[in-house]
Amino acid sequence: MNDNAGRSCPIRYQYGAAKIAQRLPTQCDVLYVVGGLYGNAFALNTIENLAAQETGEVRICFNGDFNWFNKSPEDFAHINQRVLQHDCILGNVEAELGEPLDVADCGCAYPANVDQGVVDRSNFIHTELKRTAQQQPELLKQLLDKPFFARYTVGGLNVAVVHGDGDSLAGWRFDPVHLKRAEEAPWRVALFEKAQVNVFASSHTCSAAFHHEPLPNGQTGLISNNGAAGMPSATSLDQAGGLDGLITRISTTPLNNRSLVFQSTQLNGVWVEQVRVQFDQAAWQQYFLSQWPEGTAAHTSYFKRISEGI
Repeated sequence: MNDNAGRSCPIRYQYGAAKIAQRLPTQCDVLYVVGGLYGNAFALNTIENLAAQETGEVRICFNGDFNWFNKSPEDFAHINQRVLQHDCILGNVEAELGEPLDVADCGCAYPANVDQGVVDRSNFIHTELKRTAQQQPELLKQLLDKPFFARYTVGGLNVAVVHGDGDSLAGWRFDPVHLKRAEEAPWRVALFEKAQVNVFASSHTCSAAFHHEPLPNGQTGLISNNGAAGMPSATSLDQAGGLDGLITRISTTPLNNRSLVFQSTQLNGVWVEQVRVQFDQAAWQQYFLSQWPEGTAAHTSYFKRISEGI
């Protein structure tokens, strides 16, 4: 089944879950998986401050689309220089930054049911960002050298960090709609076996999901899609609890501030939590409007979500 029919998805994005099992894992006590920062420096401040309060070996992995609204040269450099101090993998936004300017494609591989206007506006936003990125070739090269996925060991859990889904950088099958489809369960079960992991942490779809998958060995696999760290992330305002973003936190101990935990579970004695990212909303919206005022592509596509959570 392929809901990306009619939308471009580069062949190079198809890595296959078995490749994940070949990657040597990075060990840590606490792992933050930050998908969809979208150029929000205020959310980044919050995330780094949270991580600074943790103990043990702490890793932050930005799993793509940390760029989007940061189209000015100064803001592009600021976000990427900070992200590159941590672990990161490519999202489609970053993977397409080296393509020619006359190729208008953000690499999102939107499902066919997404309105063409949304696609066109995303391509326009990405072209603006790409123009900025290509003016900073050394920084762009550092980004394009990053991998499509990462692998970690946290306590007794093996974790795959991906951008889209278990097979493709721009895959949509970790979207909440797909995760509700029982007919796709055999594909999901096979992913855990091929990748040799207990958890997949993803983003890409901008809608959060926290999916438990029963496995034939009697254990449970988990797919944690944090939606977005830099924008409202869940599928409804009531679920999201306001305008917060979300990240995935995986740790041998639970987060101390339980009020920030959106949802959580324990696997093999390790905590997997989706944590609210509570940042300065007024400052973020003021920044966004200074870059993307009313009438621009990003304002049309995103400002209602940013300001109202819908």
